[in-house]
Amino acid sequence: MFIEPHQGITNRGWIEVICGSMFSGKTEELIRRLKRAKIANLSVEIFKPDIDSRYDAINIVSHDERIIHSTPVSHSQNIMLMSDGIQVIGIDEAQFFDSDIINVCNHLALRGTRVIVAGLDMDFSGKPFGPIPGLLAIADYITKLHAICVVCGNIANYSYRKSTLTGQIMLGEKELYEPRCRICAQPNNKS
Repeated sequence: MFIEPHQGITNRGWIEVICGSMFSGKTEELIRRLKRAKIANLSVEIFKPDIDSRYDAINIVSHDERIIHSTPVSHSQNIMLMSDGIQVIGIDEAQFFDSDIINVCNHLALRGTRVIVAGLDMDFSGKPFGPIPGLLAIADYITKLHAICVVCGNIANYSYRKSTLTGQIMLGEKELYEPRCRICAQPNNKS
C-alpha cells in the first residue's frame, strides 16, 4: 500500500530500528534517544505492547532500571490514533506487535515523524521474530546491539531460553533467558 506524503511537509520523517538479543541494551538506547528528543523540545510519544508488563504495566523500564513513561496499546493501529502532531514516536518490544506495525511506521515516517523502534530481531530459537525483519527492510537507520555471552564472554546475539517450553512468546527475564553467542546457543551445548 502506497501512502502519499502530506503536501508541504518541511520535516522529513524516518524510521530507526534498534535490534539485538535480550540484555543487549535496546530499551536503554531507545530511552536515551527519546530523552534527547525531549531535551530538544520535540513532542514525543512512546508506545509498548500491552502484553509486556514485566517491569511495569505502563512505563518502559530497561534492565538497568531506566524509566520513561509510555502508553500500552493492544494493536499497532492504536498508535496511529494517538500520534497526530507528534514529532518523535518511540515503540518498544516491537516484536510483540501485529504485522501492521510495518505500515504504521511507514505511514508515520511519510507524515514527517521520526519513528524509533526497538525489538528482538530473533526469537529464542534463532528465527526472525515477528515484524522486526519487515521493519529492518524499510528502516532508514539500523542499530544492532550485542550482549555478552554468559558462557564464554564473547559477543552474544542470541536470547537463549533456559526452559524446555517451546512457545515463541514467553515473557521472562534472567530466570528464563540469558545472552549467548552463536556457539554457546546451540542446543547440543549444555553449558
